[in-house]
Amino acid sequence: MIVIMGAAGATGGATLRSLSALGTPSRALSRDPGRLAAGLDERTLARTEPFPADAADPDSLREAFRGAHQLFLTMANSPDQVRYELNAIDAALDCGVGHIVKVSAPAAEPDSPVVISRGHHLIEERLRSSGVTTTVLRPYAFMQKLLLLAPGIAAAGVVHGAMGQARCNYVDVRDIGDLAADVLTRPELMGGTHPLTGGRAYSHAEVTSLLGDLLGRPVRYVDLSPAELHAHLVERAGMPGWLAAHVVEIQQLAVVRRETPDGTFTRLTGRSPRTLEAFLQEHLHHFH
Repeated sequence: MIVIMGAAGATGGATLRSLSALGTPSRALSRDPGRLAAGLDERTLARTEPFPADAADPDSLREAFRGAHQLFLTMANSPDQVRYELNAIDAALDCGVGHIVKVSAPAAEPDSPVVISRGHHLIEERLRSSGVTTTVLRPYAFMQKLLLLAPGIAAAGVVHGAMGQARCNYVDVRDIGDLAADVLTRPELMGGTHPLTGGRAYSHAEVTSLLGDLLGRPVRYVDLSPAELHAHLVERAGMPGWLAAHVVEIQQLAVVRRETPDGTFTRLTGRSPRTLEAFLQEHLHHFH
């Protein structure tokens, strides 16, 4: 049995759908399994066992991992992420899970300039020291996060950021799900640490130019200082302070560390990743 931790999130949901497409059953954990089930399409639900579990409750996790042989671990960024993921890992190890696939982040290093990435480093280190077979996926920025820019684009044709002309790697979460499903079902792919990107890196100015061409009207990028962007995200977008700080940190990471596409996805799956152009065209209705 494959257990999906974080099944209600973007990457967890994408992995559920990809496993379903392969005909592979899985157990999807959620604090509200009924709500999770209601959000699944018919084909995915037919191969999914929604199961109650809470990352803050180790007993519920051990119950959920009974009979499981693999764990796909992805959880939303939060101040509690390290504690919750370590709870999941400890429970999985107690139950004899033999392979854990963890969704991590770029720059998962002890001295990373991104606080969340330092947390991912701690979680990766726990996995390495456990001796369990571990596959780490390190995706860059999700294309789906660009949909959060839609209200500002629809209202004023503006995107705010703090990246200057630096380029950012974007990856479609559906590609993460596809690769995760491959790793969970193909023993020859199990193990290792894999960065995941799309086929091209884009600056904010290039993204807005592309959107403008697709929409047939101007969309412009307004570059702010890191402090200005943090204030904008808190005061105008309503983000909690820690999340606004995370957004600023990852944008500044792209400034200080040049991001270029990586061919790992194609090497492991045998196909090219989805393109940003295709993603924006598919979701263009959000930006009107």
